[in-house]
Amino acid sequence: MNTLFILNDAPYGTERSYNGLRLARAVGKVDGETVRVFLMGDAVACAKAGQKVPEGYYNAGDMLRMVGGEVGLCGTCMDARGYADEDMVANARRSTLKELAEWTAAADKVLVF
Repeated sequence: MNTLFILNDAPYGTERSYNGLRLARAVGKVDGETVRVFLMGDAVACAKAGQKVPEGYYNAGDMLRMVGGEVGLCGTCMDARGYADEDMVANARRSTLKELAEWTAAADKVLVF
């Protein structure tokens, strides 16, 4: 089973991206499940490397690394926010709307946060 998670919200301020990442990680641990995560809009900030958060607070970049599946970042959204490829965590990569369309067509389930 292939599940695609599409995140739209900033990593901090609301808990939508946090909860999406939590669920993606949990689904990825289920036998036979393949997980992909695509970050759009303000959610691309979840993949920012070097995040410094208060002790005891979740770090979206660390959570993203723990998902275990492919992670695509909207390139247009990255550019609009001034993020370069080298600014992002190692397992996340610049992607396109075309690839998101392909991932969506190939997915058995699509969850949007």
